[in-house]
Amino acid sequence: MEVEAAKLIGAGLAVIGLGGVGAGIGAIFSSMIASGARNPGAIGQVQLFMWIGFALVEAVALYALLIALLILFVF
Repeated sequence: MEVEAAKLIGAGLAVIGLGGVGAGIGAIFSSMIASGARNPGAIGQVQLFMWIGFALVEAVALYALLIALLILFVF
């Protein structure tokens, strides 16, 4: 196998995690909407944890993208 083909395959495998990130972000915001519909008074308390969870899930996406770009352009 050529080196360039291996780099492309490796970058593609590194980005597979983005599918889970999309599902995670959808789950976070759907849970926020459901909890807000059940108890509108608690939205202020739940919203902080929603944004923290969103940031952590989004960090996984950035790490996956970073690894893919490192594989493509550095190695």
